[in-house]
Amino acid sequence: MTADNRLRAQAASLADDLVASLAFLTRFPLGWLGAEPSGRPDFRRSSRMFPVVGALVGLVAGIVIVVGASLGAPSLVAVALAVAATMLATGGLHEDGLSDTFDGFGGGATPERKLEIMRDSRIGSHGAAALVFSILIRTAALGALMAAGPWRAALALVAAEAVSRAAMMRVWHDLPAARTDGLAHDTGPPDASAMLTAQAVALVIALIAVWPALGLLPAIAGILLSLAGTYILILYARSQIGGRTGDTLGACQQIAVVLFLVGVASAI
Repeated sequence: MTADNRLRAQAASLADDLVASLAFLTRFPLGWLGAEPSGRPDFRRSSRMFPVVGALVGLVAGIVIVVGASLGAPSLVAVALAVAATMLATGGLHEDGLSDTFDGFGGGATPERKLEIMRDSRIGSHGAAALVFSILIRTAALGALMAAGPWRAALALVAAEAVSRAAMMRVWHDLPAARTDGLAHDTGPPDASAMLTAQAVALVIALIAVWPALGLLPAIAGILLSLAGTYILILYARSQIGGRTGDTLGACQQIAVVLFLVGVASAI
């Protein structure tokens, strides 16, 4: 195979992985674009594109911030609409995981009972409180960043969404499946190459988006705080249920995005 053919094959592989990741993580109308995935994707490899998907979700929400501000909407209204846009883009996938995880961890006495609660579609008090605080803190942090300008707040959101998807992969890779069924078990963890690629891509996106707009210190603060939250969740999930589920991946995304925005907003 010539070098040109290898490059084309690699580009096609990345494009396939991006489409698969978009279909899994978002509600974007890929069918309208003629880009629907064929068959069940191999997330052990294709998950390397998760941070790119996160950046695209953040970009959509960032546009909402900029357009809202340009139309004269109050800062908190603009960023609240942006947070709502991230939920619409993903179908509330990660928020659902957050609420289920907190209900299970907070309401069950044994790992088996915790997993049972996490499968219950009904939301309890722990899950409701976690969801409220996730939305509230994201909105407040972005509202604080609006003081630096809507474009800067939008770029911070792009970075936060990218980093949070890399954080998900860290949990997915580092913890065993807590159940013997379900998507988190059936697909297997991302391989080491995909996981490291995702971490590197998220780091580059975060630095490019935040450093020129808000400075290096806010970028580092956001990254370190989200990393700390991710590793605390890994330890806690291991102690609570012995591993990971799809819900804990969603919870990780929410925790990481919140902590990244808090870190950036606190350091400017």
